[in-house]
Amino acid sequence: MRTLFSKEFLRYLGPGFLVTLGFIDPGNWATNIAGGSAFGYDLLWVITLSTLMLIFLQHLSAKLGITTGRSLAANVRQHFSKPVAWLFGGTIILACAATDLAEYLGAALGFQLMFGIPPVVGAPLTLAIVVILALGQRYHSLERMIVGFLAIIGLCYLAEMLIVKPDWGLSAMAAFTPKIGGGSILIAMGMLGAVVMPHNIYLHSNTIQSREWETNGDPKRRKLLMKFELADTVSSMLAGWMVNSAMIIVAAAVFFTHHINVTSIEQASATLEPLAGTMARFLFGIALLFAGVGSSLTSSMSEANVLTGYLGKPEDIHNRFYRIGLVVTSIPAMLIIAIGVDSFKALIWSQVALSIQLPLTIIPLLILARRRSVMGEHANNAVANTVGWIIAVVVIALNLLLLYRTFGGSF
Repeated sequence: MRTLFSKEFLRYLGPGFLVTLGFIDPGNWATNIAGGSAFGYDLLWVITLSTLMLIFLQHLSAKLGITTGRSLAANVRQHFSKPVAWLFGGTIILACAATDLAEYLGAALGFQLMFGIPPVVGAPLTLAIVVILALGQRYHSLERMIVGFLAIIGLCYLAEMLIVKPDWGLSAMAAFTPKIGGGSILIAMGMLGAVVMPHNIYLHSNTIQSREWETNGDPKRRKLLMKFELADTVSSMLAGWMVNSAMIIVAAAVFFTHHINVTSIEQASATLEPLAGTMARFLFGIALLFAGVGSSLTSSMSEANVLTGYLGKPEDIHNRFYRIGLVVTSIPAMLIIAIGVDSFKALIWSQVALSIQLPLTIIPLLILARRRSVMGEHANNAVANTVGWIIAVVVIALNLLLLYRTFGGSF
């Protein structure tokens, strides 16, 4: 146990936290605020369930990256037929585009709330910041910066919870008691897509390679390093669980209690001030801005990693193709924001799109993770395989339910 708190362990801590900021993004804000304002504390259990699924899947992705020395995208390209790989690759690129829309739009809203900068200017400004940060910093500097962003967001929400004084007993019970009705299924699915994000599963298999995993054949050393990875993944995902839960708790305590149905992040910010005070609104804006910029960075990195991995190009931030991909893949989001879409609906539907693509990321990951030809001695055992496929079935079933609830009346 001591080794997990040693100086050596601290050197391995970080990749999971970079991924964590990816699911504390503006899309989460939209779904969590919508869920908390409309249904109070009732949907807190969705965050708990999603986080448990997330820990399992992110751990598998990290193990795949460590064991093979290659990302999930590169492994899918190598081990699946071309048509199947194109299916998985094409859909994840589309999901990444939906993610970019959520992240850049959220950051633009943050600039608007804090400085009055319109989204049509704030979004390109965010892209410029992302490019400067991604291309002008070393990986470990980026990682420390992201951890700093995460700490700021967490502290802002901790302060907000102290200001709004929620019902702690009710929220604790709701976090572990499943409850859902017909009206909440769309928001619940959006929450799932906002926490268990396919692009983050891809990203983790890449970022984990920033650490030294060579064991020179020593089984004890290998076992210790795998413990480091698992501890990093669990601790970072739990940090994300706490922040996401805090978003719902604040929305429930402020908006649901006062019977206010929130339909935009701007409305949430404006309504927060008369109900909870100027400081609460200021903290809200600061947290949103850092979440938007930070998640835009991780989203763009993920999209560039996916693109280079599926095309067989070097997954290196200093590679020219990677740098071009970092900018080009963000253009669709810039165009949609320039058109002037409904920001709140765009954020929620972007998360639903991620949830619908999610099975096409989980399935290849589970197939690769059980193959000894790929994972060697780290291949999933029968128990891990069973858990993984249960998660896949649950996600697919929820997606089918979502589609029925959303479009069933149209047929």
